[in-house]
Amino acid sequence: MIYDLSILIPSRNEMFLSRTIEDILVNIEGNTEIIVGLDGLWAEPPIKDNPRVRIFHVSESIGQRAMTNQLCRLSNAKYIMKVDAHCAFDKGFDVKMMNEMHDDWTMVPVMRNLHAFNWVCPDSHIRYQGPSGVCTECGKETVRDIVWIAKNNPQSTSYCFDPEPHFQYFNEFKKRPEGQGDLTETMSLQGSCFMLTKDKYWELNICDENFGSWGSQGIEVAVKTWLSGGRVIVNHNTWYAHMFRTQGGDFGFPYELTGSAVGHAKKTAKELFFKGTWEKQVKPLSWLVEKFMPVPGWKEEDLAKLKETLTPAPSTSTVIPLTTSIPAPQSSQVAPTQSPNQIPIPLIIPISSPTIGCIYYTDNLPDEKILRVCQKQLKKAVAGKKIVSVSLKPIDFGENIVLPLERGYLTMFKQILAGLEALDTDIVFFCEHDVLYHPTHFDFRPSDRNVWYYDGNYWFLRASDGFAIHYNVSPLSGLCVYRDIAIKHYKERIAMVEKEGFSYRIGFEPMTHGRIQWKNQYKFEVYQASSPSIDISHGKNVTSKRWTQDKFRRKPTIWKEANIDTIPGWDNVRRLLK
Repeated sequence: MIYDLSILIPSRNEMFLSRTIEDILVNIEGNTEIIVGLDGLWAEPPIKDNPRVRIFHVSESIGQRAMTNQLCRLSNAKYIMKVDAHCAFDKGFDVKMMNEMHDDWTMVPVMRNLHAFNWVCPDSHIRYQGPSGVCTECGKETVRDIVWIAKNNPQSTSYCFDPEPHFQYFNEFKKRPEGQGDLTETMSLQGSCFMLTKDKYWELNICDENFGSWGSQGIEVAVKTWLSGGRVIVNHNTWYAHMFRTQGGDFGFPYELTGSAVGHAKKTAKELFFKGTWEKQVKPLSWLVEKFMPVPGWKEEDLAKLKETLTPAPSTSTVIPLTTSIPAPQSSQVAPTQSPNQIPIPLIIPISSPTIGCIYYTDNLPDEKILRVCQKQLKKAVAGKKIVSVSLKPIDFGENIVLPLERGYLTMFKQILAGLEALDTDIVFFCEHDVLYHPTHFDFRPSDRNVWYYDGNYWFLRASDGFAIHYNVSPLSGLCVYRDIAIKHYKERIAMVEKEGFSYRIGFEPMTHGRIQWKNQYKFEVYQASSPSIDISHGKNVTSKRWTQDKFRRKPTIWKEANIDTIPGWDNVRRLLK
């Protein structure tokens, strides 16, 4: 079965592993699986059989990072979430996370503290979780009483690191305007839970085993995401609770944690990020520090010193997982057949991925509120991808180009060409000013550079009364195509319209009909994003909409009706347009 999300749990001698798995199974609501790594020891108590749980075991410990990499190799999901083996979770946390995810983000839920158990003696004296031992009040033996409570306070949403680098909580950031809202950025991470795409996990080598088994993981994950051009986001719509074990004895770390190992991880982070030797970075670490300043532990002289570091040019290498040494499991439990020395490691090979951007064109006529709402949604949906906007009046959106022309079809074609020529990416998404774009619209990637691709998962919303329809369509506002062939076509289209004038024989959606034999002729295909985008009819649209089937000369083969509150994949349209 193909899952949307694989939750990876690397573990070693974890007494609450089974309880953590049970908690996840109770609270997941999406197409989610759990892949558990048993690093040198079998689980005690045992893990109950469940079709959503796969177990991978090695007889000799290989370390937390290496185990996490092994578990990721076994996943076929789009997203992976690494979590510690002593956590509790919010109801539906998996869906709440996936609903907000973007392909170049690393995301974490709000972190609470997990009150997992108490020590209780025969006289009912209670001691908060910690190392085992007799009752501190009466000296009698104690037993562990599981309570499993996600504490409401504290709720951690921001993290940072100092010049050492030492991990720190960044409570001051929570008080800033940019630290408030449903989705906020964070400079660093704590490391016990994080989510990203599997492709990005390997591209960034997110669990580099050169750091060692454990240590500096939150810094590694966050800094690699930021410096490669992504974002690190805290999702305030959901939470997880983590049990902290810092008191030693039988309530300490399951892996041997020496001062030299911690020092090695910090030294590796210094070498890669502070000296600018990480080959995937497109921004220097000084940019990240400056972005979040003031940051605890950082003085202006520290930042100035960091800026002196030479940042090398980014590489086009990526990390691809090799899976030839250990095959993916075929059942719920996999026994190891090879020594840890034979476990595959990521291979770095050159690869070049096409760049992606958007053109946004507007005649500035829709209601200002509709423009503003659609722009805000588009900016969120594209998740940092470059936007070139082309308008008839100046606007503060993307990289803006103003064409002082009269509204019309030829003007729209000229706006599109101007945007295409100003954009510098390989692939372009066409974006219109009155469409609410769903983030999944931008997950699509063309498989053929000579095909025009249209997203057919569109609903049309009548703003006046909230009536909505969906039918088979290939709209210009849903176009994704390689930019070079789009430039060729729009030059040819503009020349034809300037010579012959516009007619509906030419149409608006290139390559979707055979009425015109263009010099540069291409095929087109229609794809379906997993969630629809919404085209808003507001009375000032360039083209009019047909709201009943009898208005079509050729009846649509698909026809669905809804209203503003029941459009699939959206539960906030009324609130957005309110």
